[in-house]
Amino acid sequence: MAWFICVVILLLCSKSEQCITGNASKLIEHTADHFFEKMESGKMYFIYFGKQVNPTIGLFIEQLEKSADALEDYGISVAKVNCTNEHIAKYCTGEKLMKKVYLFRGGNVLKSFDTDTVFDVNAIVSHVLFTVLFDEVRYVHTVAELQSVERAAKGKADIVLGHVQVLGLPEHRALMETAFVYGVKYQFVLTTGGPVLTNMGVEDISSLTAGLWFLHCKGAPQSQHSDPCPHTALRRALTTLHIYTFLQLMEAPLVSEASVEPSEVNMVHSHLQVPLLFLFSQPHTVALDRVTAQTLAWRLRGQVGLVLIHRESPDVKIPLEYNAAYRLPGEGSEVKYLILNNLEEVIDLFRDESTPEEEEDDDNWATLDVLDDEVAESVYRDRGQSLDMDAVTELTADTFHSAVAESDYTVVLFYVKWDAVSMAFMQSYIEVSESLEDADVSDVELAVLDCGEWTDVCSAQKISSFPTVRLYCPKEPSQPYQGMLGTESLNRFIMLSRLVSPVLLSSPDEVTSFLEGDLYQRHAAIAPVTVLGLFSSTADAGLSVFKEAAKALRGETMVGLFADRQAEIWAVEYSVMLPAILVSRGPTCQTEAHSLNLSMPDQLVTHIRSALLDTFPELTVENLPLYLELKKQLLLLFVGDEESGRKGNKRVLEDMRSLLNTGLPNPYLPCWIHLGRTPAGKAVLEAYLGFLPLLPALVVSQLATGGEVFHYPTGRPLMVQPILQWLQRVEDGEEPPAGVIVDEKWMPSMPFYDFLSVMDQEVPGYASQRSAKTKTSRIERAEGEKEKSSGGGERQARAGAHNPQGSPTTKPPQTPHHSEL
Repeated sequence: MAWFICVVILLLCSKSEQCITGNASKLIEHTADHFFEKMESGKMYFIYFGKQVNPTIGLFIEQLEKSADALEDYGISVAKVNCTNEHIAKYCTGEKLMKKVYLFRGGNVLKSFDTDTVFDVNAIVSHVLFTVLFDEVRYVHTVAELQSVERAAKGKADIVLGHVQVLGLPEHRALMETAFVYGVKYQFVLTTGGPVLTNMGVEDISSLTAGLWFLHCKGAPQSQHSDPCPHTALRRALTTLHIYTFLQLMEAPLVSEASVEPSEVNMVHSHLQVPLLFLFSQPHTVALDRVTAQTLAWRLRGQVGLVLIHRESPDVKIPLEYNAAYRLPGEGSEVKYLILNNLEEVIDLFRDESTPEEEEDDDNWATLDVLDDEVAESVYRDRGQSLDMDAVTELTADTFHSAVAESDYTVVLFYVKWDAVSMAFMQSYIEVSESLEDADVSDVELAVLDCGEWTDVCSAQKISSFPTVRLYCPKEPSQPYQGMLGTESLNRFIMLSRLVSPVLLSSPDEVTSFLEGDLYQRHAAIAPVTVLGLFSSTADAGLSVFKEAAKALRGETMVGLFADRQAEIWAVEYSVMLPAILVSRGPTCQTEAHSLNLSMPDQLVTHIRSALLDTFPELTVENLPLYLELKKQLLLLFVGDEESGRKGNKRVLEDMRSLLNTGLPNPYLPCWIHLGRTPAGKAVLEAYLGFLPLLPALVVSQLATGGEVFHYPTGRPLMVQPILQWLQRVEDGEEPPAGVIVDEKWMPSMPFYDFLSVMDQEVPGYASQRSAKTKTSRIERAEGEKEKSSGGGERQARAGAHNPQGSPTTKPPQTPHHSEL
């Protein structure tokens, strides 16, 4: 107990100026020589490099001084360097001077922080300790990640799981300081919300600003591999003292037994200011009493200490009419005796009553954390996490034009800080820059420009929605990026944009190499489908139109051009008229041929994009909007990832593809989803049928004509003729639907986001007259609504279809444009 009190006093003193001897500041000011000398010492330093001190920086320096006292207890020195007098290359130059603070271990930078992130002493201490304890404190986002940590800890160590909505607040600091002291004893885990809180039994996750759970994994048997560890929640505010008290209670025995009067019982709970509950046992009921005590102890763990008193001892003189007693914390507290009839009476007796201090919610987190869309909410919850902008170039009005002129390829992200989609995409954008650097791609520069600050540049570039990504090449028009806002898609766009478009081919051998040979294999990872334009001669009038279209398709696919008399022979072989295109999906697939109507470049681009679509596609989150645009009924096959089923999957896929040659009705688009590569497909299948059937499973999804879903009978063989017969029964109305996907109205996530209702309250009828323009359900349309909602936008800007939980069960929404300029 003595060592625990010392630890608490030490940590409390680290926050209190009363515990500091003297008024001398612990903030060190380094010269250049002193800085390099300290870097060789191997110690840890948190250093700010600055020049002039404005009011904002002055406030930051004050907080830095306070943090120096606190971080000294953890062996971390805090210092500053005046770059007006001292010059240290890399740290005393550049636009980021005065905006960055660096954490060093020896001569290496562990992490850099924006001064906006480490804005006060709590934020400084919590972020620094979080970085120092990066390998010790696990950060989890999903239930699966937490379960993985639990499985590893079973039989070895208990887990302390902490939740904070925002990094850098006092609760985060309290958790990190505890982890610094107890990190060897417990496995610490941190989460910032989401499904992990639901898994821990939190009913309203938006109302929980911070929380702590003790997962009892050390005593859990490893044989129960999939069972979660039992847990106990801290039901008090997340402060350093409360956490340490809670951990001591978790170490205390679940149930203690004694043979003395309750007033003489002395336990650790009394020193920790925790109530004690006494249950009285008879010799003939002791086994049952122990079970009751264990049950109660688990439910009250962390709140109450439980003691089982044996009446048979001569030292116990408790009247037989009483079966329980309790003693509140504090000196001189009397023991009060009770007659309890059931366990719930005991639970109610000790149910926590929140103190006024703990009920304060000055910032209204419970309301503000439920934002109007999932992207905005996720960005809001992660707003305390700093992005490492060192990997990209931050442009200004002065540097924009020179930057795009100097590099062979400059990719620019135009964004605004207050747009949630921009900030959500920023992390992916930074990851692309880092991956290009790792791949030694030196001719591409990734940059960002904040349109909130440099409105003149964005206006001149005609940027009207955010985020917008463009590729700039010297002396060429900029190339817009229209793909998904994800790392893989953007990286593919950049690598394809570096290729010449079109690739000019001069011989049949080069054509073969382009379609399926060495040239194809070299770029197959980024361009699995290639397009070759065939013309009879270089004097063909349509060549210029094709070349313009090829330039517009740069970044989407690899386009080749062959203009020679040999093209006429190939046109006869493929039964097409020149000019034409050949579409190759690799050496294992049959090459497709399409005649061209060379009228306008944009029309030709649309025609080529249509030809790129597969006749039997594997649906993914990325390509789903493209195929939904076709407005066909989906004949959708779901296949699994089991090793034993791969051969069966291959046969079924071959049979499904052969349907294309057997008169499959035009309204159907045969397609398939691999649940291993696209896990969201599992949720789609369950939404379709209400359960998960055996795989492979075949369904018809009539999204465009009522939302009915039909399930191919499980026991029937997946072969061409049985499938065609089943489809005919579906067409004739002889097959009952397995489910119906209702196109529900999209309502505001919270009542106060229903702005039309708010407007009607202020001016009755003002907004309600516009209700005809809102989206209606299919059921309402089927009942006779004449005026259909203007859905448009099913293409959903592949740039907006970045929700991994997206489902083909509902029509994808049109990507909202963020037009703050």
